Amino acid sequence: MTTLRQLEYLLAVVDHGSVTEAAAHLRVSQPTLSQQLKALERSVGTLLLERTPRGVHLTPAGRAFLPGARHALSGAQRATGAARAVAGMTHGELHLASVLSVTLGVLPSVLASWHQHHGLVDVVLHEYADLDDFAASMTDATADVAIGPLPEDWSGPHHPLGEEEVVAIVPPGDALHSRRTVRLTELAARRWVLYDSAHGLAATVQHLCSQAGFTPSAAIRSRQTAAIPRLVAAGLGVALVPANILTPDFPGTVLRLTPRQRRALAVFARPAPHPLVSEFLTLARDSARLLPHHLADLLDTRA
Repeated sequence: MTTLRQLEYLLAVVDHGSVTEAAAHLRVSQPTLSQQLKALERSVGTLLLERTPRGVHLTPAGRAFLPGARHALSGAQRATGAARAVAGMTHGELHLASVLSVTLGVLPSVLASWHQHHGLVDVVLHEYADLDDFAASMTDATADVAIGPLPEDWSGPHHPLGEEEVVAIVPPGDALHSRRTVRLTELAARRWVLYDSAHGLAATVQHLCSQAGFTPSAAIRSRQTAAIPRLVAAGLGVALVPANILTPDFPGTVLRLTPRQRRALAVFARPAPHPLVSEFLTLARDSARLLPHHLADLLDTRA
């Protein structure tokens, strides 16, 4: 079987024009170099070099073999360099899984910090509306690391990031516009802007409303997390959303639920993570922001 070392030895002989100079360059003995060249020729099945009193020259088969040999060795060197760069956490590619609300509300601060420290490591984002699909992306190795609800009994390394709070939002000028809090029962008779059933938050909203004793009446449904506040702002109904997806320019009213509703978020990876993944775990823990600044007063944990 042809080896990369044999290719390296052949190219050294070709580039230096003699076995003696090639051996000196490679810092190996001439017999060792000659043995490797003969092994290469046996593997290929033909002579690649012609040895004459004037030096060593490529045979016609050797000339045909040379471009591929250079390409193979160069590719191996690039691959090795890329792997070593990733091990040094300077280059590479990181696959990140998240749920949609996290993409909108939490990831911007995390990825901004990551880019500042590891700008040459590309992040490939995998977004999921369904929590089962989100968890599966980690168990089947689609993603290297994830931010979202921590799957039950997760055995790999993880860091809690805090709690994502669910709030009610109502249109501009709504009768509740002067309030800061609301009970879900007060919204039972309203028309609702709901998540499509395929969205992971649809089950959460349905569960909370069911606990409050009613089934929300849908004015419209959407799969787009960011569309829900816009539809509420347009006056189509009320909604429940994660607070961290709301931007400061939302024109309606944000109401804290009584009792409050939160879900824990974490950053997590599989056991024995790559150093690059470990670095992301630490950075996400330190840079994630779950509480929007413009809602800090409303959602103060002491309230």
